[in-house]
Amino acid sequence: MKAVHFGAGNIGRGFVGLLLHEAGYEVVFADVNAALIDALNAADSYEVHEVGEESTTTVVDHFRAVNSADDPEGLVAEIASADVVTTAVGPTVLKFVAPAIADGIRRRDADRHPLLVMACENAINATDQLAEYVWAQVPDAERAALLDRVVFANTAVDRIVPGQPEGGGIDVTVETFYEWVIEKSGFPGEPPQIPGATFVDDLAPYIERKLFTVNTGHATIAYFGFLAGARTIAEALALPEVEAAARRVLEETSMLLVDKHGLDADAQRAYREKILSRFANPALPDTVERVGRAPLRKLSRQERFVKPAAELAEAGTLPVALLSAIAAVLQFDVPADDESVTLKQLRGSLVPEEFVTQVCGIDSGHPLFADLVEVVAATPL
Repeated sequence: MKAVHFGAGNIGRGFVGLLLHEAGYEVVFADVNAALIDALNAADSYEVHEVGEESTTTVVDHFRAVNSADDPEGLVAEIASADVVTTAVGPTVLKFVAPAIADGIRRRDADRHPLLVMACENAINATDQLAEYVWAQVPDAERAALLDRVVFANTAVDRIVPGQPEGGGIDVTVETFYEWVIEKSGFPGEPPQIPGATFVDDLAPYIERKLFTVNTGHATIAYFGFLAGARTIAEALALPEVEAAARRVLEETSMLLVDKHGLDADAQRAYREKILSRFANPALPDTVERVGRAPLRKLSRQERFVKPAAELAEAGTLPVALLSAIAAVLQFDVPADDESVTLKQLRGSLVPEEFVTQVCGIDSGHPLFADLVEVVAATPL
């Protein structure tokens, strides 16, 4: 069995690629980072170090790597003969990997089993978005003949993979906890055997639980920690004011999740406590600047702050803690982060009403609009 994985970075090597390797797949990493691709092709194996209460090391071998920028034909050939294609490139990059996937589907033998495509991104229904990009590359006249050659499955993924030390090579350090949930409704038959993955009928509760607890909580700690002068996530969470802010935010998102998806309140409380303990892991020296990067994306309509705040407002609840967290995002000032620079420029050039509409995707008729405008107006540049 063979899997092509887009994104040979830390998450690709330390999470998705690792689980595919353990499921028996030969993994072909695809990336535009020439130095990383060369390093992978020069190595027989790499190590994944899981750090936590019970630390372990796993050796990953039987992999190859292809430079998707320099060898597009080779990449398409790999996809055409693969069993699985996965991505961990970031939601905004999916449109750029779609043409190669579309060409791989075209060249796939019609009598082969369908290619399974999964976008393992921090976004809701990212695979659906990838599917749209892929099918946009296929003329209508061709589409019917290709539908049976591919299955797109949404997923929810969760594993903390911090920034790695300089000079660390291709080995990766990750936390011990992970979760990979895959929606099985699109499979024509039995889903593939991927030990460590969980297949479910309805992914929505899992992906929103993860996004509004793990991602919202992680980012909240990063932004409040940045304002408090902390360097790492663990250092930030050790500050009482940061921990209190994170707990208030997660209490609000938990209330939304319990009401919306019928989750057990006690189980959700235990889940968020587990999440906070993961963030406090001192063996994961993740920085507040790395976790907080790309603040514009994190302030967008379908992301970890605005989406749960909007849904709470729609239900008649003022999301006080989430609005406070959004104010912290607005003050993330890191010149090395392009989005941080753009965020500052937009705040200086747009009136609060325009900012809320254009950046956060909330229009004037929404129940969150006035409160969000007030936050933007009151937060110093």
